[in-house]
Amino acid sequence: MAKFGKRTTAAREAFAGKADVTVEEAVALVKGNAKAKFDETVEIALHLGVDPRHADQMVRGTVALPNGTGKTVRVAVFARGEKADEAKAAGADIVGAEDLMETVQGGTIDFDRCIATPDMMAVVGRLGKVLGPRNLMPNPRVGTVTMDVKQAVEDAKGGQVQFKAEKAGVVHAGIGKASFSAEQIADNMKAFVEAVSKAKPTGAKGTYMKKIAVSSTMGPGVTLSVASATGN
Repeated sequence: MAKFGKRTTAAREAFAGKADVTVEEAVALVKGNAKAKFDETVEIALHLGVDPRHADQMVRGTVALPNGTGKTVRVAVFARGEKADEAKAAGADIVGAEDLMETVQGGTIDFDRCIATPDMMAVVGRLGKVLGPRNLMPNPRVGTVTMDVKQAVEDAKGGQVQFKAEKAGVVHAGIGKASFSAEQIADNMKAFVEAVSKAKPTGAKGTYMKKIAVSSTMGPGVTLSVASATGN
């Protein structure tokens, strides 16, 4: 039988019997039991009634969290000439073209968001097998293939979160830090859920949002009342 430390045991006891709680109750539980020696990330997971293997059931999008993520996001931009200069001026951490492609192919991926101008996609396309599984492949649907690299970099740095349904129809993301106020976490949570709700694909049938759970990096999870999270 696995043995748990006092902190883990106390957290599990605090969460015991709690299910389908309100947003406010979930935030209080997660914040109250995030007691690691580092500032834990508050994470949300939504189980959706979709099969992302079908194109008309894919859920994908972005949301600008009202209070940011509390995380420093490293941004890479594939661009040349004036657009490369624009990306650097906007605060991009890494800017390049074929040289950046070779760096990534060599196994160095030192960034959290990848942006590209449309003319660079022939180069970036060679990295599909590397960037795709990490959800880093630039995509026009989420604004990461664009000529407006300045805005894209600023959005990424300012707390914009990308989301994409994985197999089994699960969408998950970090929506803040345990050090955030309860109100900040709740606002971010509601904004994320609303964005996923609006991204409901045409092929989704039956119940769209089946289950919502929230946790901190080291803590147990608790399920939210879908009605409380969506305001319905």
